[in-house]
Amino acid sequence: MSFNKRDLWFVGLVVVVLAIFFSISGSIKTAHIPFDANHERFFEIVPRDGKKAAEKFCGECHNEQGVPFPANHPPKFRCLFCHKLAER
Repeated sequence: MSFNKRDLWFVGLVVVVLAIFFSISGSIKTAHIPFDANHERFFEIVPRDGKKAAEKFCGECHNEQGVPFPANHPPKFRCLFCHKLAER
């Protein structure tokens, strides 16, 4: 089996695309949900009923009067899409 110039360009392109993908993926930058008294119920709800069921309760504390979101925070209805439960 021989490789011609076109095959090498294709392999090179695949390597570049994968390198870019891995370089921008990086580490997790969002905060984990801590296992504390305020968040303890989420650790019970998520395995039993799922993330969407648990996310309904985030707004009780995370609001303008309680713990406000940063100005550049994305939509507030998908909390557990980015924020993962901390290890117990």
